[in-house]
Amino acid sequence: MSAEGALLWTKILTELKNRGMEDTLIVCCDGLKGFPQAIESVFPKATVQTCIVHMVRHSLRHVGWQHRKQLVKDLRAIYSAVNREGAEVALVAFEEKWGHEYPQIGKSWRTNWERIVPFLEFPLEVRKLVYTTNAIESLNSRVRKLVQYRGHFPSDDAVLKLLYMAISRFHTLWQKRVGSWLMTLKQLTAFFPGRMPEE
Repeated sequence: MSAEGALLWTKILTELKNRGMEDTLIVCCDGLKGFPQAIESVFPKATVQTCIVHMVRHSLRHVGWQHRKQLVKDLRAIYSAVNREGAEVALVAFEEKWGHEYPQIGKSWRTNWERIVPFLEFPLEVRKLVYTTNAIESLNSRVRKLVQYRGHFPSDDAVLKLLYMAISRFHTLWQKRVGSWLMTLKQLTAFFPGRMPEE
């Protein structure tokens, strides 16, 4: 863990708290050094979840093309398990099958285990919302490309206007409704008693 990274993230999260962010239920992280520790220090009740998509991508970095399809299938058995115990059984099976050829994958999953499995405590509807950071990354990527092509800006207001227009345009991509959202809210309320806003 980078102490410098943790300090920076702690400052950012403290600033958010000072601006009125009272609580956060679940935070999905994608490997930023020091970020999970900063969340836990500023919002100690938060559930910190490692992005499963990032874990899978990280696992595939040194895997030959001939093994990728089967290896992804075997990793899916871990993160799609019914519960934590089922995930542990799937991880053991994965290590027995792939451990000799790719020992670093099992080691990486075990090292990060306590931040990989929290979402398995939730019902399926909630799991779908909290297991990856892909939606946010997609927005960041689109905004980055837009800003990159502009070169420089005459003023801060010009940047803000461009970002506002970009986000307004991308908003149409988020029109897909979350299935059974009311049920998901009820489940979150049950999992986090007293922490969800009253209707």
